[in-house]
Amino acid sequence: MRIAAGVAVLVLGSGAVGHAMMTGLDTGIERVDPFKDMKNRPQAGHGVNFLLVGTDGREKISADEKREYRLGGAPCHCTDTIMLVHLSADRERASVISLPRDSYAEVPAHQDLVTGKAHKAHAVKLNAAYAEGGPNLTVRTVENMTRVKIDHYLEVDFTSFMRTVDAVGGVEICTAKAMHDPYTGLDLLPGTHRLTGGQALQYVRSRHVDGASDLGRMQRQQRFVAALLQQATGGGMLLNPVKFKEVTSTLLGSVRADRGFGSEQMIALGQAMRDFAPSSSEFASVPVGDPAFQVKGIGSTVKWDEPKAAKLFEALREDRPLTPARPGGQPGGRPAGPAAVPVDVPPQQVRVQVENGTRTDGLGGQVDAALRATGFDTTRAPGNGASREIRRTVITYDPRWDRSARTVSAALPGSELRAVAGRGRTVLVTAGADYRKVVPVRAQDPYQGQHGVVTGDQVVCGK
Repeated sequence: MRIAAGVAVLVLGSGAVGHAMMTGLDTGIERVDPFKDMKNRPQAGHGVNFLLVGTDGREKISADEKREYRLGGAPCHCTDTIMLVHLSADRERASVISLPRDSYAEVPAHQDLVTGKAHKAHAVKLNAAYAEGGPNLTVRTVENMTRVKIDHYLEVDFTSFMRTVDAVGGVEICTAKAMHDPYTGLDLLPGTHRLTGGQALQYVRSRHVDGASDLGRMQRQQRFVAALLQQATGGGMLLNPVKFKEVTSTLLGSVRADRGFGSEQMIALGQAMRDFAPSSSEFASVPVGDPAFQVKGIGSTVKWDEPKAAKLFEALREDRPLTPARPGGQPGGRPAGPAAVPVDVPPQQVRVQVENGTRTDGLGGQVDAALRATGFDTTRAPGNGASREIRRTVITYDPRWDRSARTVSAALPGSELRAVAGRGRTVLVTAGADYRKVVPVRAQDPYQGQHGVVTGDQVVCGK
């Protein structure tokens, strides 16, 4: 959530107006010293590493907002979100890695902030490091786990998150399926939505919209970061000094940061990141070996896949992209092109039979090949339909496989959906005279590719 809210500050510092307005704005930042007395730290690499922490502080939220957005109860004074963000040395790429808050961790020896008691090194869930030892213990624990040296620490609570989202005018997200979480009050139908600050908080906090729990929540947080990044870098807000000051003041008025992060650093980063965009960012979650690793006295924790996690953090230390290069030198692992439409069921899981419903020779084979190219499991044996006078493409499906049919429909916009009981799992596409092309689609969950990495332009709403 920190990089999402902070990216506007970084980019807006690039111009002369931004420079003038940035100077002195950091005077309201509450300072912490997360690096005090730290020894035996990892060796510094290339680029800049931020530890971005979202806490569950809600003291400044009104009673009405607490009721509306289900923010009742006492805060645990722990980290609700933890992201490790790497800005490349050339300032052309940002890599964001989500660290599960329930990760199995071993905190080093420290003094408890609340009780004053000296603790030996012991096992905890990662988010408990903040409760026991604040920012300092959190940074020490993350550095021990990742061997990545942290250069800057940034922290935001629920209130500053909500106010910042509202200051930028809300953020647009899209979902391929309905999202309902009775615990946070999130209630979204499939489609595109512009979320206010309170709604955005519901979206990034929800853990009960599917079976993925905290891991699914991290993916939604990453999608939100990409969407906010797109708005901050692609909208007129960056050229509007009044809006700039409003957003920056809102963010910096409640953020906590290390003493080394101020106006000078923000301006330098903003100047370097003038052309930053969602395609410049890449998102990953730490590879998980056991999502329900039981620890006596702690309960269920998330155990990392150590070999895979080590490779992920090695790439970060060496300032390498987490994904293979796209043609043209960009990360992402696939050529740049139209944004893929998010769907509920991955195309790889959808079996499709294609028939030609027109008198155009070879149209069936053309549609079969196009669907297969975007990931569908086609039969590779297109045939001719019973009628050769079909004007509008028809998708015939068994009602039991309606989610699969909607994935095909997303790839063939304007097509007609026709339910036929007893058809089975194979979806029949009868190509009509209206066929023009297959639109790329992608599964919204889970992330695909090496380390489960996606680039920002792959997870924002397609235009």
